[in-house]
Amino acid sequence: MFKKSFISDCEGPLTLNDNAYEMAANFIENGGDLFKILSLYDDYLADVFKKEGYKVGNTLKFILPFFVVENISNADFTDFSKNNICAVNDSKFLLDYMKEAMNIYIVSTSYGQYIEAVCDYLDVAFENTFYTDVDMDSLELNSEEIQKITDYKNLILKNPDDYSLFDDIFFKQIPKMGIYDKIREIEVVGGQGKKLAIDNIIKRDDINVNEMLYIGDSITDVQPLEFARKNGGISISFNGNEYPLKVAEIAIVSQSAVATAIIANVYAKHDKNKVLEFIKDYNTSKDLKKLFNDYGIDEKITNRFLDVFDENYPLIRIITDENYEDILKISKEMRNNIRGQDIGGLG
Repeated sequence: MFKKSFISDCEGPLTLNDNAYEMAANFIENGGDLFKILSLYDDYLADVFKKEGYKVGNTLKFILPFFVVENISNADFTDFSKNNICAVNDSKFLLDYMKEAMNIYIVSTSYGQYIEAVCDYLDVAFENTFYTDVDMDSLELNSEEIQKITDYKNLILKNPDDYSLFDDIFFKQIPKMGIYDKIREIEVVGGQGKKLAIDNIIKRDDINVNEMLYIGDSITDVQPLEFARKNGGISISFNGNEYPLKVAEIAIVSQSAVATAIIANVYAKHDKNKVLEFIKDYNTSKDLKKLFNDYGIDEKITNRFLDVFDENYPLIRIITDENYEDILKISKEMRNNIRGQDIGGLG
């Protein structure tokens, strides 16, 4: 057990997928469009309307009845996930290093079937992950309900901005169906759910609240990033959109996770102040190899970094009010470039 913990979101910092979106697009007719509409509605409820008691990430619950209409099973989720993993470049390199430096955790809003597949792919212990646990085989609709859900899908697609319609469907009509009892019990690991996972990790590892690094990229990472920053830990937005960039202290914009490995290496060997000092030096140095050597960065990480970037170095900056807009523009461009605009545009 190490003194510090490395805690990462999955989709974004480690993989390029949005697994739930990809499965919706694959299994449901017009499912990609449906998922994007529901994702915007999810963001609206959490960030604009600020619905009392609402947990961001509920798109993963909203979409479930539409999967059930298509008779999708746990096995379908698992098989699709295993066959469609797309990792961020050098994410396995990062995690292999982290095994020797900090306690590793993945805290993700994604379905458990996907997270288990990612753990197998990246060789991470599944027991060190937190995820949205869904048993598709236990969800059922009768024939009348199947027709209603089909009708609701068509209404949503025809009226993508009618949130009063969505309120009626998801908070009045579907709750009358038998399936709702099981959907209601599902705990989405997003926003506050991720913060609760961090509380669990701190207790499990018996570490101080300031001995953690959290990295995320989306609206579901806001609360854990805020928590890490306010308690003296490391908070990183990796190719993030506006949500994490507003609350994180550090921004990384990179096509490779080796940029994360550099910061993690400095933090594992030193402390937060040294990380912030390193970032300032990184942005003024004319000799990164010497800089990395001065900070004691592992030779393997240094060599990999210099091989990957070949002087086209990634953005690693401390976020300020003055540079926020510039970083946001560059970060969203990278996000859309490496993940595609459909996925990159999701909250």
